Amino acid sequence: MLFLKASGVVGSIIVLIALVIAFLKSAIAFIGLLAFAVKILIVVAFIAVFLGVAFLIVSGMRSKRSKTS
Repeated sequence: MLFLKASGVVGSIIVLIALVIAFLKSAIAFIGLLAFAVKILIVVAFIAVFLGVAFLIVSGMRSKRSKTS
């Protein structure tokens, strides 16, 4: 009977360690997903800035042409 009690304690400790490892794996995966999402947002922001600058350059050229004509 003492053996069953000891294995129950050891087994519960092993299960708790396994749960902590599983939680840490999922937390690391979630952090990786968030980092990927932030990278995508940064790329989209830079593309928006480049398109905005290009639009301003083109509209400036158009207004310059209409003033000279």
